[in-house]
Amino acid sequence: MRVFVTGGTGFVGGALSRGLLEAGHEVTVLTRGGKLAHEAPPGAAMIRGDPTLQGPWQEEILRHDAVINLAGASIFRRWTRKAKDLIVESRIGTTKNVVSALAGSGGKKILISASAVGYYGFRGDEDLKEGDRPGDDFLASVCRRWEAEAVKARSFGIRVAICRLGIVLAARGGALGKMIPIFKKGLGSPLGSGRQWFSWVHREDLVRMVLFLLEGEDLEGPFNCTAPEPVKNRDFTRALAEALGRSAFLPPVPGLVLRLIKGEFGSVLLEGQRVRPSRFLDAGFEFRFPAIRDALYDLMERERS
Repeated sequence: MRVFVTGGTGFVGGALSRGLLEAGHEVTVLTRGGKLAHEAPPGAAMIRGDPTLQGPWQEEILRHDAVINLAGASIFRRWTRKAKDLIVESRIGTTKNVVSALAGSGGKKILISASAVGYYGFRGDEDLKEGDRPGDDFLASVCRRWEAEAVKARSFGIRVAICRLGIVLAARGGALGKMIPIFKKGLGSPLGSGRQWFSWVHREDLVRMVLFLLEGEDLEGPFNCTAPEPVKNRDFTRALAEALGRSAFLPPVPGLVLRLIKGEFGSVLLEGQRVRPSRFLDAGFEFRFPAIRDALYDLMERERS
């Protein structure tokens, strides 16, 4: 299968592009950068373009069987007005342009488009599955709009699957990459009460989930891309410290301090969601890393190698 990937050189997209190539697919990655050879996963074709703007890159989509749309600015920043505009436009604008390109495809293609578990808002201990209602905070509103743009491709006969991503864990990079140096110094501690839920997924399982959606001809609609065992922040903190052979007995970081430092984004760290990958489990997907301790021990082995 020929697969076109937006965001294919990023933390998730780079690993996914490599996974697609290993599975025998042909991959074209859209990048804004100028150093294409340096950014390209070995074996992938590269095309330059800004996905938030219309351009010749859209014509390339028509020569592919599937599009995986991962582009979007990081939410892990203080949410100033400028940052919020970037978060919205990098997702909504890109998805509009991808769907616009697919309008001329004649159908019989696949669109797998990213979203996030932030879709559900902050719901305490409620077990959240794909059919549950969305939240009403900033991140939830972004996810609703993001998904709404993607599903417009259905009107062209495109099979559309939505990946509501949890926190993706890998040995290097991403959220875990920022935590490891702190925990190695013995400075790891829970955030706020530590009772908020942390819905996570090992990056290797995430790659396998996307491949599963790509190859499953009857799989469409929203899918929670998380491990089946979400954990509370304090339990994640303890498990990461154990995997690193360190202690994690420092007092929790006060919620007030986090909100002062991170602003509105601090609520994402202090609230969280308890999300289950119900549709993947119902479809027979088997996780390699369903439990946080197994995932972290595996990732720490990789980090040391």
